[in-house]
Amino acid sequence: MKTTLLSTAYLPPIEYILKCMQGPVTLEVCEHYIKQSYRNRALIATANGIQVLSIPVVHVSSKMPILDVRIDYAMPWQRLHWKSIDTAYSGSPYFLYFQDYIRPFYEKKFDFLFDFNLELTQVILKLFGKDFQPQQTKEFIADYTQRKDIDDLRNIIHPKRCREAGYPFPHKSYTQIFEDRLGFVPNLSIVDFLFNEGNRIINN
Repeated sequence: MKTTLLSTAYLPPIEYILKCMQGPVTLEVCEHYIKQSYRNRALIATANGIQVLSIPVVHVSSKMPILDVRIDYAMPWQRLHWKSIDTAYSGSPYFLYFQDYIRPFYEKKFDFLFDFNLELTQVILKLFGKDFQPQQTKEFIADYTQRKDIDDLRNIIHPKRCREAGYPFPHKSYTQIFEDRLGFVPNLSIVDFLFNEGNRIINN
């Protein structure tokens, strides 16, 4: 079985969580931080359309190791993110069941982005019955095309690429609270599925 290689991600999209549930995963810990990716942003559906939730980070250079990236608390992003999540999903069928697992991450401060993401992802996967204990890379390798045992999705699962034709992760539709206004919106954060459909097995 191939090992899936993933970057860290904030409230990961459904395709990311699916990969974590399906087989062995290795997290990339030797890369440099990449802006405008799922590493610090998530997509949710609101009554007014898609909203991007971005975790602010302390100013980083283009070669900042991902493990060294610190979260910036100069602005009350935790309060704002939770308010957005609450506003978007408080009327969804399973919000009351699962909010208490997610809300603590908007009350407790973490120093490092990677640690925040990993612990939050572990909690989410536990709700789906998965004990997530990924391996971590020991060195940075840019190109895995010659490795038949590695499925490198570090830069495939990306908020910009998910809108491209041929994105390799189509999903079956599921009930979304604002579907009557927006139509079905794929590739959202896993919390969209969790609050709308509960922790049933995700179908890809």
